[in-house]
Amino acid sequence: MKNFYLIFMLVCFMGGMVLSAKAEEKEPLIIEMLNKRGKEKMLYGQDVAKIDVGQTITWTPDSKGHNVQFVSVPEGVEKVKSKLSKEFSYTFEQEGVYLYVCTPHASMGMIGIVVVGDSDVNLDEVLGYKFRGKSKKKFKKIVKSLEDV
Repeated sequence: MKNFYLIFMLVCFMGGMVLSAKAEEKEPLIIEMLNKRGKEKMLYGQDVAKIDVGQTITWTPDSKGHNVQFVSVPEGVEKVKSKLSKEFSYTFEQEGVYLYVCTPHASMGMIGIVVVGDSDVNLDEVLGYKFRGKSKKKFKKIVKSLEDV
């Protein structure tokens, strides 16, 4: 009977640890893909996202015609491109800086950056990315805001 009680207590303790670990998992960050907010047109709901390794971001389209395409990522990470007008989730498993655009609206300034962890290992590559149109000015603004992240 003592062995049963000991095993029962051990199982309860381990079960509590598992529940505790699951409670610490972060909810996905939601970033909207927007046609308009105030005077700005064609934008993501957040220009810069700072997250932890293992965290997920879900991009949600508020209207048709938007997507997410990674154009600069840390070495060893695949550059992914979501389908137009579809919700897209991505779990970031590697530290670094991820630069992404909305393929149809990149030149209109629909760009964003995700900083994963504390590493800026590929920041020079991101800073060297060449933009066209309104994205040039927007990118300068985003880079300046990186100092605050």
